[in-house]
Amino acid sequence: MNILLTGGMGYIGSHIALSLLHDKHKVTILDNLSNSNIEVLNSLKFISSEEPNFIKGDVINTELVAKLLKDYKVDAVIHLAGLKAVGESVSRPVMYYKNNILGAVSLLEAMKSCNVLNLVFSSSATVYGIPNFLPISEEHPCKPNNPYGRSKFYIEEILSDLVITDKNWNIISLRYFNPVGSHESGLIGDHPNGIPNNLMPFINQVASGQQTHLKVFGNDYDTPDGTGVRDYIHVEDLSNAHLAALNNIDSNNNYQNYPLNFFNIGTGKGYSVLDVVHAFELANRLDIPYKIYPRRDGDIASSFADPKKANNFLGWKAKQSIDEMCLSSWNFQKNKSQ
Repeated sequence: MNILLTGGMGYIGSHIALSLLHDKHKVTILDNLSNSNIEVLNSLKFISSEEPNFIKGDVINTELVAKLLKDYKVDAVIHLAGLKAVGESVSRPVMYYKNNILGAVSLLEAMKSCNVLNLVFSSSATVYGIPNFLPISEEHPCKPNNPYGRSKFYIEEILSDLVITDKNWNIISLRYFNPVGSHESGLIGDHPNGIPNNLMPFINQVASGQQTHLKVFGNDYDTPDGTGVRDYIHVEDLSNAHLAALNNIDSNNNYQNYPLNFFNIGTGKGYSVLDVVHAFELANRLDIPYKIYPRRDGDIASSFADPKKANNFLGWKAKQSIDEMCLSSWNFQKNKSQ
């Protein structure tokens, strides 16, 4: 298939691009490089011996997107481009609504104009908000408690309206839990600009001496050790979920009675912040000093998936352990620091 991958130069996008290339798909990446680096392109070519098409641009540019869909004879789109930091979304909500929602609408307009009606959407477990029950299944009500999660939820509502009114659309929404880890080559991984918002890259920076200690935001949650619990999934497992989604993209009404096909992409197991710290220390034989800070706005106590729907209907299952996540993450950091 010919795939347009928006946001494909970022952490998750680059791993998806690699999985697509290994699966013999033709990949065109659209990315504005606001939170990624052009050097990723060389890494993708080196690892896969294939070079994706790359266009620097923004998904909000509807005419550009339409041109790419036509020029590269695109069969399906995987849409990742968007802002993704929970804390930043709380302080700058309008920016998140404008960027994420208008970007999605622009993409849909371009796709409709070119009759490209197959879409895999990068959503998030933050659409669920504070859980009513654990593990979280797709039947859990959506009540996001921060602007980032709401932007994803609103886009899903738009997509649901779209497939109700036009049955020709085939859309799958993958609700990511917490991607971590890196490709086994150590050449691509999570390399955020500035101080990381997510746990594993922050641990990496402490391990490499870039930060003096890990900031643990809150130790008074209702969890076994008081720190937040999340479902951490290896980014390569996450990437493979997109291949499974593409393989099932035309099974639009065969899952359950949803107007849109939602799938949780997680392991089904929760680890606390301190669990991850200790796992990283044991796997890599390093000490990670940390200090406790007040809770961050928009964070919740616990979130982990019930992934059975994706297991059963997409034929996908997470395979890699927390140790593999920690080892591959540090391997990327070491390689980057050389």
